[in-house]
Amino acid sequence: MPLFAALKDRPVLVVGTGEIADRKIAFLHRAGAQVQVVTDAQFDESQIDSVVLVIAATPDREFNRRVSLAAQSRFRLVNVVDDPSLCSFIFPSIVDRSPLLVAISSGGTAPVLARVLREKIEALLPTSLGRMAEKASFWRNHLKTRLTSVAERRRFWERVFRGRFARLMHAGNEAAAQQILEDELDNPGSGSGEIILVGAGPGDAGLLTLRGLQVLQDADVVFYDHLVSDGVRELIRRDAEQICVGKRAGEHAVPQHETNQMLITAAREGKTVVRLKGGDPFIFGRGGEELQAAAEAGIPFQVVPGITAASAVTAYAGIPLTHRDYAQSVTFVTGHYKADSTPFDWSHLAESRQTLAIYMGTMKAAEISEQLIQHGRDATTPVAVISRGTRVDQHVATGTLQDLVHLAKDAPMPALIVVGEVVQLHSTLAWFQHTTDTEGFGSSVINLA
Repeated sequence: MPLFAALKDRPVLVVGTGEIADRKIAFLHRAGAQVQVVTDAQFDESQIDSVVLVIAATPDREFNRRVSLAAQSRFRLVNVVDDPSLCSFIFPSIVDRSPLLVAISSGGTAPVLARVLREKIEALLPTSLGRMAEKASFWRNHLKTRLTSVAERRRFWERVFRGRFARLMHAGNEAAAQQILEDELDNPGSGSGEIILVGAGPGDAGLLTLRGLQVLQDADVVFYDHLVSDGVRELIRRDAEQICVGKRAGEHAVPQHETNQMLITAAREGKTVVRLKGGDPFIFGRGGEELQAAAEAGIPFQVVPGITAASAVTAYAGIPLTHRDYAQSVTFVTGHYKADSTPFDWSHLAESRQTLAIYMGTMKAAEISEQLIQHGRDATTPVAVISRGTRVDQHVATGTLQDLVHLAKDAPMPALIVVGEVVQLHSTLAWFQHTTDTEGFGSSVINLA
């Protein structure tokens, strides 16, 4: 039977020394226990009479058996390390969000499996849960004077623990969370929804941030782009509505202003709205534009950053963006920009010893190559076109700036162009299992490997 023991200021006996005993002692100290430690030579059965539980941690099984029998004959709980048959209680694997604790146990049959499960649960439970529990404890008595029935109080806590109060606590904004709690108490069920902008990363679901995963589990509706991989979408809460509003080069599934309005409308319906965008939503992702619309509409919002494509796919391709021997700076550039915006400063972009990471640039490969060479970048500067980076079908084509058009032609999408001497390191540092085409997509590309 799983139990939680109140050990604060209560005596516990540990028999034995060493690494395992030290771990148990540290665990007991965190619980506030008064720990008495003796060696096997110092042990006397009468020591058990004044403690609430006993731990035997010596390498001598027969001696441990003696300790176990002595404890059980005195009706004291006893744990013998690595010997479930001699235990009357076992230590579970613990997820500590004090005062909230989650315990996982296999009954002593598979402790490693219990630890593996603990790691998975650790990833799902925000560190703010302990602060939420403390806040709830503070409000419990006050709440009883305002909501007299148990059912009312239960519904109140269900709303706040599943709503914006919880998300603000997770985000570390306790002042705003406190205000939400007070508003909910004054006007139960009146809370509005919110928009949470989440960066999905470059494709590999393992690169989604922990906070991003937690938000996807809270969503009522998720508006996602084409760049969001199937693996990431598998992590969305099963009963959440999913709506694709994605954009591809040369086509728009949903005009931007309509996307903005869809987000606002869903939030006004009281829903938790997640806007899921590939990479990082504030790097060439129009995330700022969408939140400007939310702010103008008076809709509360949050942002969960994501790993942007330039840093992720180059890492998976073994191309460091900076390196003391090759590049002292890196510039992120988009190949698509508004027609009325200021043209690129090609003279700056063409500077040597600088890495260029060009998003959505394959359709303008000819212009990019021509302008960089015209403004002074050497035609033999190494370049790479990384397609579907971080995914199982990642494809890397390498060559030189003068051959960029051939490299980019028919490159699988999405694709990132990297210009700079650091590309030379690809042949040495490439580690991710993928398909590499060092001859590119055209016959004139130089193999730098």
